[in-house]
Amino acid sequence: MVTINSWGRLSREEHNVVALSDRGQIQASLTTPGLAHGMGRSYGDVCLNPQGEIWITTGLDHFIAFDESTGRLVCEAGVLLQDIQRLMIPRGWILPVTPGTQLVTVGGAIANDVHGKNHHVVGSFGDHIKSLTLIRTNGETIECGPDQHPEWFSATVGGVGLTGVIASAEIQLRPVAGPWVDTETIAFDNLEEFFRLSDTSEAQWEHTVSWIDCISKGGGRGLFMRGNPADTKDRKAPKAGKLTMPIVPPVSMVNRLTLRPFNMTYYHLKKWQAKRELAHYEPFFYPLDNVLHWNRMYGPKGFYQYQSVVPREVGQDAVQAMLKEIARSGDGSFLAVLKTFGNRQPLGMLSFPQPGVTLALDFPNHGDRTHKLFKRLDAIVREAKGRIYLAKDARMPKELFEAGYPRLAEFIQYRDPGISSGLSRRLMGS
Repeated sequence: MVTINSWGRLSREEHNVVALSDRGQIQASLTTPGLAHGMGRSYGDVCLNPQGEIWITTGLDHFIAFDESTGRLVCEAGVLLQDIQRLMIPRGWILPVTPGTQLVTVGGAIANDVHGKNHHVVGSFGDHIKSLTLIRTNGETIECGPDQHPEWFSATVGGVGLTGVIASAEIQLRPVAGPWVDTETIAFDNLEEFFRLSDTSEAQWEHTVSWIDCISKGGGRGLFMRGNPADTKDRKAPKAGKLTMPIVPPVSMVNRLTLRPFNMTYYHLKKWQAKRELAHYEPFFYPLDNVLHWNRMYGPKGFYQYQSVVPREVGQDAVQAMLKEIARSGDGSFLAVLKTFGNRQPLGMLSFPQPGVTLALDFPNHGDRTHKLFKRLDAIVREAKGRIYLAKDARMPKELFEAGYPRLAEFIQYRDPGISSGLSRRLMGS
């Protein structure tokens, strides 16, 4: 048995580990009920199968085919998004959608239907998958896509790994001139200004996202960042030096003593530096990838991420209510991200993105105190008819899950009975 953690370090559960490295031999490895596991960057228990078996997919890391004239890439599910970006951008192609880290596998990106800063333009990761190969524990292999077994495709995209093992996928890349992004940072003082910036930016800017100071007086001030792919090619890429968090401190470095001065300093410094400039895609899209083991700063108890989405028509009131509860608790977040989603319905039965506004916050794990805050945030999300992101969740109540994902009953029909996770047992009973 091997100890496997999620990125939130909330669980150090024992697992029996089986490494998958040969696409042709996947089926022979699925002899015991288990769960596919890639890089383990999900924050909760969606990627864990405590006391059970996990099938490590990072060995399925082969590129199978690429059409340089159309941008169609076929690869195995264990290929990292980072590898695709670094190989394909010099060839004039880029992944249309990536989340806040590129250190995730293709299979994980599909299973969680990840989104990026440009959902309002191109949707989520699943919108760019043309086909995938799904291997079931009963020996069945299903080829599915938008035009082939679309019901299986809809269940698997965002299906958190519960419909089978994704072996490979065909991805439609987008043309890109180079690795540079034309960016602009604008400080805002309140949520009304944030929504005005979002509304005026989305038609002209492909990427939009905001950092928000969730414990400032009055709540809602922050930094709005927007960007477009730049035509520039001939610039020297920044040095790839990385910072690291070398140890796990005995207590969280994010606490009531440090958070307020840190947020205030960060806001005013970035407001003073705010300007329009060219940025390399890696620090713009994946700022935390430059800090190795950043999750250690939360100490031995780890952290929770709470990411919700609520409909746009109630978005400002719901977000303001959540910020008030957070400020009242005194347990705020430095890593607080606010963004609007585009007006498109989710592709997957359990996909997270929906038209509205999403707020993502990291909280140190303070036990009951943290859970009491989450109950108050849950009530706001439930009243707003929103939902919580499964890829980030480690504690959502079953009732909120069922209310937030209306296609759950439809999804259950496509579950693989030989696959289970901590999340599925917590929220679905098996």
